[in-house]
Amino acid sequence: MKPLLDYHVHPGYSIDAENHSILEYCLQALNMGLKEICFTPHLEVDPVRRQVDWFVRLNGKLHPMDDLSWLDQYFLDIEQARSQLDNRELKIKAGLEVGYERGCERTIEKIIKNYPFDYVLGSIHCLEHQSISSWKESRLYFSSHNAEEACREYFQALKEAVQSNLFDCIGHLDLYRRHGERLLGTVLESVHEGIIEPILKEIAQRNMGLEVNTSSLRRGLTEFHPSREILLKARACGVKVFTVGSDAHRLSELGASIDQAVLMLEKLGLAVHTFTCRQPCPF
Repeated sequence: MKPLLDYHVHPGYSIDAENHSILEYCLQALNMGLKEICFTPHLEVDPVRRQVDWFVRLNGKLHPMDDLSWLDQYFLDIEQARSQLDNRELKIKAGLEVGYERGCERTIEKIIKNYPFDYVLGSIHCLEHQSISSWKESRLYFSSHNAEEACREYFQALKEAVQSNLFDCIGHLDLYRRHGERLLGTVLESVHEGIIEPILKEIAQRNMGLEVNTSSLRRGLTEFHPSREILLKARACGVKVFTVGSDAHRLSELGASIDQAVLMLEKLGLAVHTFTCRQPCPF
C-alpha cells in the first residue's frame, strides 16, 4: 500500500526544516506516487517567544514572521507549482500550522482570514511559553511539572484552541508524549482519561478534524499522535473528520508511515479527509 496523501509538510519557509522549495516537495511527491500534498509552514504568535519563534526563511535568509510578505511569496510558490505540474496527477493545497497561544486569537484570525488557505491546522507547541516539541525545552518544562500538571495545562490550552473556532483540524493531539514519555514515563499514556472526552465532543460538534501524525514513529514512540486509544475515544465522541500527516521537515520524511496511518483509520472505520477552501471532503 503506497502513501497517497500527506497533509502536514514543512517546506523551507519553516526555520526548523531543511531549505527545500514547494516545487521540490511536489516533484518528490509525484515520484512517490502521492495524489495530494498540503503544505503547512509554521505560524507562531506567542509574543514572549518573539525572538525565538517569530521567523521564517525567505530567499535563504531569516525573515520576521509578522512581516506577512512571506505569505504572499508562499502563495505565489503554490500557484507556480500548480501551473508547472498537472493538477490531475498531484493536487497541491496551501495550508498553515498555527501554534495556538491564548490571548492571540485576533492575531491568528486576521492572518487566516486574509489569505486563501485550504487548511488551517491548530497545534499546541508550548506550555508556559516553553516548547514541548523541543527536546531541550521539554527537559526544562517537565523537570518542574508532573504528568498531571502538564496534561492539565495542555488540555486547558487545547480546549481553548478548539473553542476559538479558528482551526479546521487539531495537530498531533498528544504531542506531550513526544519527549514527555522519556522524561516522565508511561503514565502519560493514560493521564488524559476523563479530561479529553469533553474536548473530543466539542471537536465533533464543530465538525473539526483530528490529525493522525506519523512523526512519533521517527522519534522512537510506538504509536502515532494521537494514540489508538484516543482515536477510539474520538470515534465514540462522534469525531468524523481525520487527516494524516508526516510532519515532514525534510524531503526524506515526506509520506513517512502515511500508509500505516491510513490503514489503521480504515480498520477503525474512520474516514481520511482532504480540505479545499477549508471545507473537508472524504478522500
